[in-house]
Amino acid sequence: MIAQVFPVLLAFGANLGDRGETIRAAQAELAEAAGLEHFTPSPLRETVALTMEGPDPDAPRYLNGVATAETTLRPHELLDLLQSVEAAHGRERSVRWGDRTLDIDLILYGGRVIKDERLTVPHPRAHERDFVLAPWLDLDPQAVLMGHGRVSELLARVGDTTRPFTEDSHA
Repeated sequence: MIAQVFPVLLAFGANLGDRGETIRAAQAELAEAAGLEHFTPSPLRETVALTMEGPDPDAPRYLNGVATAETTLRPHELLDLLQSVEAAHGRERSVRWGDRTLDIDLILYGGRVIKDERLTVPHPRAHERDFVLAPWLDLDPQAVLMGHGRVSELLARVGDTTRPFTEDSHA
């Protein structure tokens, strides 16, 4: 039996430690993981931290990016893999939307809608997040977020506060 292959979109974020190195290491691990192929990361972008109370310019800034890939893993198997990579990089889940060494979200999974106690896909806030939309647009100028429309139009609507990240621009 041939395993079915699903396109996925993953989002990465970090605002503690060596943010760029952590994200790049996690992406390299996922690119080599069984069940994932054609892993293509976006350039990284830097953003102000977003907390439950809103943007916090005093908190450590985030680096964010996305990656496209194809997977033969089922949605919850992929989620388990993403969470194991987060944990290996020191991710702690003590404060919702708190500072973190690494966050990896499953944004899209093969055009499927998934909603249970562990996973919601498409990601429920991706259409509002410039730090997801801007790097995604860097990868695919024709991208469409299922249920919400063209990524370029969504980004124009929410505004783009991200800035391209280079090694000399980090704080």
